[in-house]
Amino acid sequence: MTAALLPAAPDLMAAYTDWLQRLSAERRMSPKTVEAYGRDVRIFLGFLKDHLGAPVGLAEFAGLAPRDVRAFMAARRAEGLSSRSLMRALASARSFARHLARTGRGEASALSAVRSPKIARSLPKPIAPAPAKLMLDADTRAGEDREQWALARDAAVLALLYGCGLRISEALSLTRAEAPVSGVDRIEVTGKGGKRRQLPVIKAVRKAVEDYLALCPLHLPPNGPLFVGVKGGPLSPRIVQAAVARMRGSLGLSETATPHALRHSFATHLLGRGGDLRTIQELLGHASLSTTQIYTEVDGARLMAIHSEFHPRAQAGR
Repeated sequence: MTAALLPAAPDLMAAYTDWLQRLSAERRMSPKTVEAYGRDVRIFLGFLKDHLGAPVGLAEFAGLAPRDVRAFMAARRAEGLSSRSLMRALASARSFARHLARTGRGEASALSAVRSPKIARSLPKPIAPAPAKLMLDADTRAGEDREQWALARDAAVLALLYGCGLRISEALSLTRAEAPVSGVDRIEVTGKGGKRRQLPVIKAVRKAVEDYLALCPLHLPPNGPLFVGVKGGPLSPRIVQAAVARMRGSLGLSETATPHALRHSFATHLLGRGGDLRTIQELLGHASLSTTQIYTEVDGARLMAIHSEFHPRAQAGR
């Protein structure tokens, strides 16, 4: 990239490159997360270049005032950025500033002096047990113009999401050698931050994977992906998302019924059946219990809705 296109002075861009490398190597962030952080900071540096009239270097970055940060936030708001996206952009810039401080390149205190935007806390939207189970049945999509093995493959992926609480990236990262078949009752996956966790696999999930493997016409080498596309390459998450989107109409589900909603359903239904929060935290791979506690609110909201609809005194008050 030529100097004219750089959003900041060479010394700050060198620190930026070093920061991205550390995010990937030391903090083990996924490539997509590193890319998002890097994009946020490049946009911030580009704004500062226009806002201050020249590319900023280490000294200028450390000398930023809170009003400069607020001007950036106001500009991004004017572009239609949501509170959640704006909060992430500010978090990315703060991460970069902390890296500068840790490596002795200056203290950009203005970033910590500005409050993050408030965002409304939204509850996860689980899918009810009955339609969730139907989503895992390849016969639910029997009328589609798709090969039977592909329908069985999608059903097996969704079974792992709902039966084990996996993220879609975790399910699609499994190799053929890691497939829970032939009596294997647990799998090990790598979650966020490179954290490994073991998960039990119930019989219904094992059967879904076995059905897929029995029908799959492609050769699956042990170290290759368990779930593949029609040409044998790794299965794209978009294929699974499209499969779920097609089922929403036939099952009468809302737009919130996504592959990730099955993970929410796994946690909510476990909690509703008496599962304890600590165990659910471990199964989901949450670093903090507070992240898992949101499912207590989901279950509480469900109970209140049931009470309001069916309790005689509630009905009498309508």
